[in-house]
Amino acid sequence: MAWTITKPGIDLGIVTTNGDAMLEFYRDVVGLEFEATLALEPIGIARMDRLLCNDSVLKLVTLTTDVAAGPTGGMAGCTGPRYFTISVDDVEAAVADCEAAGAPVVWPPTESRPGVTIAMVEDPDGNWVEFIRMS
Repeated sequence: MAWTITKPGIDLGIVTTNGDAMLEFYRDVVGLEFEATLALEPIGIARMDRLLCNDSVLKLVTLTTDVAAGPTGGMAGCTGPRYFTISVDDVEAAVADCEAAGAPVVWPPTESRPGVTIAMVEDPDGNWVEFIRMS
């Protein structure tokens, strides 16, 4: 390989027509750190809210044009990226905060294998977010 990955995290973009609710969910409920809102109209982005998750960035993208909603249904909805994972120290508390904010719980906290607890919730657009604790 002639190139090198230069960042320990990834940046993930979620296209939405529900920018305010998505920002509120990821910033105020999940607790990601708000970095900035950018307007990038020359490339078709009316608004990009950037949220930090340690070395990774979640980009909530609202386009300047109408866009059809993608299929919902989590893992069984279609192929392609269907969920992402955030490592936390307290899966139960993360799920409780999401549930209190009205987010559907797909899977309650479950020990998936010894020392690993996972849970899955839905964001306001129906994307699945997994929380994981590895002890």
